[in-house]
Amino acid sequence: MFTRRRAIGALAAGLGVGTGAAHAAPKGPRRLVIEGATVLTMRDDAAPVPRARVVVEGDRIAEVSPAAGPAPQGLRVDGRGKWLLPGFTDMHVHLPNDGFARMLPKPARAGFPRIDTQDQLTPFVANGVTQVFNLSALAESVGQATEVETGRALGPHIANAAMIDGVPPIWTGLARGVASPSDGRQAVRDAETEGYRFIKVYSRLDLATFLAVVEEARGRGMRVLGHIPDAVRGHTEAAFVPGYDLVVHAEEYAKQSPDLNDADIRRFADLARRNGTWLTPTLTTSQWVFLQTRSLDELRALPTLRYLHPMLAHSWLADNTYARRATPERLARFERIVDFDRRLARTFAEAGVPQMVATDAMNPGMVPGFSIHDELLAMAEAGLSNADVLAGATRLPAEWLGVERDRGTIEVGKRADLVLLDADPLADLRSTRAIHGVLLGGRWLPRAELDARLAALAERNAAVAASLPRPG
Repeated sequence: MFTRRRAIGALAAGLGVGTGAAHAAPKGPRRLVIEGATVLTMRDDAAPVPRARVVVEGDRIAEVSPAAGPAPQGLRVDGRGKWLLPGFTDMHVHLPNDGFARMLPKPARAGFPRIDTQDQLTPFVANGVTQVFNLSALAESVGQATEVETGRALGPHIANAAMIDGVPPIWTGLARGVASPSDGRQAVRDAETEGYRFIKVYSRLDLATFLAVVEEARGRGMRVLGHIPDAVRGHTEAAFVPGYDLVVHAEEYAKQSPDLNDADIRRFADLARRNGTWLTPTLTTSQWVFLQTRSLDELRALPTLRYLHPMLAHSWLADNTYARRATPERLARFERIVDFDRRLARTFAEAGVPQMVATDAMNPGMVPGFSIHDELLAMAEAGLSNADVLAGATRLPAEWLGVERDRGTIEVGKRADLVLLDADPLADLRSTRAIHGVLLGGRWLPRAELDARLAALAERNAAVAASLPRPG
């Protein structure tokens, strides 16, 4: 257990999200100049800046201006014909570590190597993800965040949320199980002492305990996010109190609507808007739940599986909960939820409820890093504008996490966590995959280096898998 002093030190080093510490120190020139790109600053209502010059000093943006006159000395990046925007945030991940792996049955863990932090972070960086929100944090998660902020690992900023559930918790080992309002308040106080700024509430909390958790967290300046408790089915509005800040799946609303009807969607949108409760719809997660309930064929064929730790990839295929529990009735229900979630995302957008991009990465099918591009496209296909989707992956997460002064937009003084694309994402969100390079804390990572890092990761994983043949 962390002492108060150690917890405060961990928070300052990046347990929450980090505001002052740098990523791994840039190599080579301390000044970098990107010239000629169209800059999407992602400031609210700001127009793109064509043929711009962006100068980075160390890990900070020093200039954003029209490219005119001689460029200052430094590492030059040719941005002509390209688009520059803030790095992406995935607002719902489960970051693997050895504590996370302990949830797996012992036979599933036997013989596999320990989980290396850098290997878990590389796919995020290679996909332009420069910040993640880990919603099942453990002590090991605190260590991973500190590794990034102190430069021992090259990866996205990591915000960690402590999970609180009822008794017994659904995810034993990940969640703190509480059975009463007083226990719930104490769990919040414990999390604060350990340095956490965010509390994730889960499905088995009774209403009184849920309300106590939200009230205690709000009084301590901590933000609350998570599931809608199962206990409020039939009276959903009871959960929507001040301090309940974010619902992390559109599917949570589906659980509150027996008929999955549009009238309920409109009611939920009004409820969320009035309470100031944002949404991360995780549309791709619902799609993958449906696909795996139908068959594991698509999952087996997923080319990005080679970037997963072999133990985790094996668990997805050999012990897949959705496939194991598949019935025609569940398949039909999940198919209807996929449609419901899309309608809900569209209606929430029309109602003005802010939505952020999140993938539930490490849920089977959601390969870290790669899955964010699927979610960006899914949100646009559901009816959000490309500009709103991009805001939900850049500016809005920074605002919600409370780090908007440090990142989330391209402005002088902010952190140089940027993505350079070969095509215009405002015209076609599939362009977010066309990454020319990533700037992480002022360090330029061109496409060739990103690809080399991914290839080395895939090679290591393949060697492990080959040495441990397994049935199925």
